[in-house]
Parts: sequence; C-alpha cells; structure tokens
Amino acid sequence: MGVDPWPDAPELPAPTIMGQRWTDAVFLHWRIPEAVAASSMPQGVVPDVFDGSAWVGLIGFRLQGAGLGRGPGVPYFGSFNEINVRLYSREPDGTRGVVFLSLDASRLAVVLAARAAGIPYVWSRAGFLAAPALICRGAAGPFAGYSVRRFRAGARSDFAVAPEPDVEATDPLSIHLTARFGLHTRFRGRTLYVPNTHSAWPLYRAQLTQLEDQLVAAAGISVSGPPESVLFSPGVSTQFGWPRVLDPGRLNTV
Repeated sequence: MGVDPWPDAPELPAPTIMGQRWTDAVFLHWRIPEAVAASSMPQGVVPDVFDGSAWVGLIGFRLQGAGLGRGPGVPYFGSFNEINVRLYSREPDGTRGVVFLSLDASRLAVVLAARAAGIPYVWSRAGFLAAPALICRGAAGPFAGYSVRRFRAGARSDFAVAPEPDVEATDPLSIHLTARFGLHTRFRGRTLYVPNTHSAWPLYRAQLTQLEDQLVAAAGISVSGPPESVLFSPGVSTQFGWPRVLDPGRLNTV
C-alpha cells in the first residue's frame, strides 16, 4: 500500500466558530513570479513557493450548510456559490495558509458581514454550472463549472472542467495547492490567522472545457495561457476555529 501523501490536519483550537461543507470544487492554478505574490501578502507572511514559483488560484465551490459553532446550517444565508482568487502564504514557523484577493458570492448580507471582518468578499451573481447547462452549449459528459457577474465594476468569469474520476491527484503540487488549513488576513492593522480543519480532499485531475475569466486580472494579477493545474473535488466538510494574531515581535523576521 502507498503512503498517504496528505498531511494530517492540525488540531483545531477551541472554540469552533463555524462549520460548513464545500462541494463541487474546481481548482485552476497558474504560476506567477514570487515578487508579484509578495506585494499582496499581509505583514509577517511570505509567498509559499513551489517549484520556484508562487501560484494564483481561481477556485469555485458550493458552500453548503454554514452554521455557527457546531450548530445546524443557517437557512438560505448558509448556502451559496463562492468563487475566489487566492494566493498561498507561509509564516516564519512554516504555518501555511491562503490569502484571498477576492471572494465572489450572491448573498449580500454575507458579503457585508465578511467585509466588516476584513475578508474581501464581492457581491455578485454567482452560479453553478452543472452538466445539463453545459450540454446545452454543445458539451457532453460530466462537467462542473461556475459563472460570475459582478454587480459593480462589471468583472465576470465563466469556467468549467470535465473531471477524470479515475485519475486521483496525489502529486506534490496538487497537495501543496489544496492542503491548506487556514487563511491569513489583515484586520484593524493586525495580521490574523484563521484556522480550519477538514479531511483530505478527494481530489481528481480534470480537463479544462471553458475559461473566460476577468477575476484574476481584477485582483491585480496577470496570467496568460491555460492554467498549469486543473483539479476537481466532490467536496469536504470543514470547521473553523478562533483567529490567532501573529506575534508582532516576529513580523519582521520573515
């Protein structure tokens, strides 16, 4: 038997502040220069480089059943589609995370609450494209994708993939881009780390079938050509713990 390449998720510090499920996740990733990613890092963290490059991701998934603590999901507001543009970060002690440049969602109340907490949500019409919608466009077979239309500034995105359910993605790059158990963000002048925990993504390679994206460029990142990494996962359940403030005495040691 092979060795499971997935790292163990760290123990979530109490209290649990929220639980939710992420389903039908599509991951598209491009290489970018480390210096480009560094300009968007919160103070105290640096780009988490793999194979000599930083990476930017365009990720879509269906967020379902979000609820406070360990309680049930909040009706309506606890389920929506989310499409995010993100970078990858690392603390001096090696703790890895993500840095969100934007997160598009259709629930205005969620967007406003998240922005008040320093998370860069954007109010958009965010739709999930399942196989029937894509078959109408002349495609065939199992497909999954997302469509975004921002209500302000006009940026839009359409992307879709055909998963390969018989081809598991367990290579080091795929693990590097998806085995993330927290996010780094700035809030009121401080850098925070918000931890989460979940089991290993059931992760599969996928073929890109559609890509017309303006979100990555709107986030200030320039990419060209198709993504180097295209992945799909049916999903995982996750829980979030209490945020941690990075030690101010260590912020200049990275």
